Amino acid sequence: MWKKIAIIFLLVLTFSLTNYSTAAAAALRDYVDTTDGYQFSYPNGWVQVKVANGPDVVFHDLIEFSENASVVISPVPESKSLVELGTPTEVGYKLGKNALAPEGSGRQAELVNAEQRELNGNTYYILEYLVTLPNKQQRHNLASVTTSRGKLFTFNASIPEKRWRKVKGMIQESVDSFSVY
Repeated sequence: MWKKIAIIFLLVLTFSLTNYSTAAAAALRDYVDTTDGYQFSYPNGWVQVKVANGPDVVFHDLIEFSENASVVISPVPESKSLVELGTPTEVGYKLGKNALAPEGSGRQAELVNAEQRELNGNTYYILEYLVTLPNKQQRHNLASVTTSRGKLFTFNASIPEKRWRKVKGMIQESVDSFSVY
């Protein structure tokens, strides 16, 4: 009898874990830009927004508009590699100071974590920030930065801090999916 219960329990557990991983994978959709040569996955329920004179592409949540992700493409001085631009911490500090909280914006960006990873022969820096807006609202930003073909690619996801714990795993998966080719 105990053997049957154990087998049933293991079957239920196996199906539960299988359904969970399938649901997690289904929670992201793919975006591919063949013109600029990059791709990433974004949360299901997010839509693309047209932005003039700004990021290359922007997506935001249908319900919580302030949850968003974007890709910014900039020229790299003298076609330097990411490593030549600095360590993950140095590049993270520069990005925070120049893009997330430029002087006069009233925003503050604290670099919480900076790490390096390799994917298909490219170096990526994964940068995590806590951003405080002028109204004292806090946001969590997670970015993936790389260089390719003389350009700096920055994929940035920004989420209100109050929602960060709930969507952290999905946003990390989205940021980790960013790649250039």
